Amino acid sequence: MEEIAGILKKIVPEMAQIVEQRFDILRNIYYNQPIGRRALSAVLSLPERPLRTEVKRLEELGLLEIDPKGMRVSREGEQVIARLENFVYFLRGLSFIAERIKEKFDCEDVLIIPGDSDRDETVKKQLGREAAAYLRSCLKSGDVIAVTGGTTMAQVPKGMPHLTGYEDVMVVPARGGLGERVELQANTIAAELAGRLGAQYRLLYVPDNLGPEAMESIVNEPGIREVISLIRRADIVVHGIGGAEEMARRRGLSEDVIRQILKNGAVAEAFGFYFDREGRIVYTTTSVGLSVKDLKNIRKVIAIAGGSGKAPAIRAFLKYHRPTVLITDEGAARKLLEIEGGEMHE
Repeated sequence: MEEIAGILKKIVPEMAQIVEQRFDILRNIYYNQPIGRRALSAVLSLPERPLRTEVKRLEELGLLEIDPKGMRVSREGEQVIARLENFVYFLRGLSFIAERIKEKFDCEDVLIIPGDSDRDETVKKQLGREAAAYLRSCLKSGDVIAVTGGTTMAQVPKGMPHLTGYEDVMVVPARGGLGERVELQANTIAAELAGRLGAQYRLLYVPDNLGPEAMESIVNEPGIREVISLIRRADIVVHGIGGAEEMARRRGLSEDVIRQILKNGAVAEAFGFYFDREGRIVYTTTSVGLSVKDLKNIRKVIAIAGGSGKAPAIRAFLKYHRPTVLITDEGAARKLLEIEGGEMHE
């Protein structure tokens, strides 16, 4: 398939562009259906007139169904999307980019979703689905799964089908919670993922950034101690990677502390640790649960982050730790190689 994609791109590049555009249209309708043409135009940043032409053609081909509520992808259209995903992956040269990132950062595996989640929210949903599929592929009986919070992480349980046979699996939050929207918190994501897997879950009701005395008092509670013990036995960790300033604000740090973190050169955050561009830890917040220093003892570490703007943060984290797999998008992957000075074409 990779060879065919390469030949198509060289001989009829205009056809390759049509394939990519129609794939983007179908994918966005699938993840937002039912959706009207005007809303789809806004999502794709594509003028309505050319979009109308493409939508009409896709309907004629039997890939779309249109009713008063909006557009939906037909069953045949869903099959086409599934088949096109790999083709577009090779068409855009993402296989080569993934290999270059693996070589440069010594990752065991790199999975890249076509598109840029900074420009297309649909890509974030695909990142969640890819992470869910990878998690399912490495899940074993009796495993403990630890998850962090965040907007991309919130898509992971949504991308997981309802399953059975994982009643002895335990899902837990990796750390104490941030004072953010409930649906983005690690506790919520852990409970939702457990629901999809038909697994057990335990929650951790300890906020970040407590003072040392308050933290010591809380973690000595028997119920909290038990959950922390479970978290530290995690076999699989699924986590996001954040930008330093964004995460410092989400954690409610003071302006003075944020200025100090940025002055120290921080560009990335994970598990309450802040990293400079070379992966050095420059600041740490108070919390309970997993630490980045625990990752080396965990069987599978699944890092998920996308968007071209997230590339410096991803690079910094990869300089500190090599995850089992990095799941990212095309925008972040291309920018990551650009920053690192790597070739993006064979």
